[in-house]
Amino acid sequence: MDAPSVPRWAIRAPGADPDARTLYCLPHGGGSAAEYVRWARDLRKVAVCAVQLPGRGSRLADPPHTSMAELVRSLLAGLDPAPPYVFFGHSLGALVAYELAQALYAAGRPLPERLILSSHPAPHLPRQRTRLHRLPDEELLTEVARLHGGIPEEVLANAELRRLTAVCVRADYQIVETYSWEPRPPLPVPITVLGGQQDVVSAEQLAAWVEHTTVGPVQQRTFPGGHFYFRERQRAAVLRTVEAAAC
Repeated sequence: MDAPSVPRWAIRAPGADPDARTLYCLPHGGGSAAEYVRWARDLRKVAVCAVQLPGRGSRLADPPHTSMAELVRSLLAGLDPAPPYVFFGHSLGALVAYELAQALYAAGRPLPERLILSSHPAPHLPRQRTRLHRLPDEELLTEVARLHGGIPEEVLANAELRRLTAVCVRADYQIVETYSWEPRPPLPVPITVLGGQQDVVSAEQLAAWVEHTTVGPVQQRTFPGGHFYFRERQRAAVLRTVEAAAC
């Protein structure tokens, strides 16, 4: 079987068997495809295809999206995955993965074999409304780093990197902070949820994803660590869990 074609906004990491199931990875707020391209060295049973959102990495010149609707429209237009495939999304990426799966379902297109959703509450839950995307650059990055971490020190220490990062972080937080969940039928897709035991996203908020699948209970696992638990000492165990869920 030929490897499925890869759209401009995705990077297919080399090395996987062309018949392997494709794992589409959707990044966190302010994140890029680079996070998941690195995973490919350890995930040999799946073909990692890392989504590169506009405004970062190889798409630095493209203006970032600022609403969930326009982001999903863009992905829906550019994505034509050949089954079997799986979506993995972390934080904002989890919400995007869910909304993209809903859009594919509504369009009658092939669905992912599984959603692997990390560190984001189920979308129907009530949430505190914030407006971080309206803060000045310095305050925005400081507050995001305080809440979730994940911004490297070398970025915070460099004025130009701070400026570029703030553009993406602001756009992505605008997506999150203006998002409004629309009730729809649950998906006929199994869901695995992952999280950090010290994260602000609780185990109960993760478990509530069960409301969004018709295929049995959600598989749930948490690991020691915070919002970016998969960058910590449990990285190997996390990747084994992701690979097992995707296969």
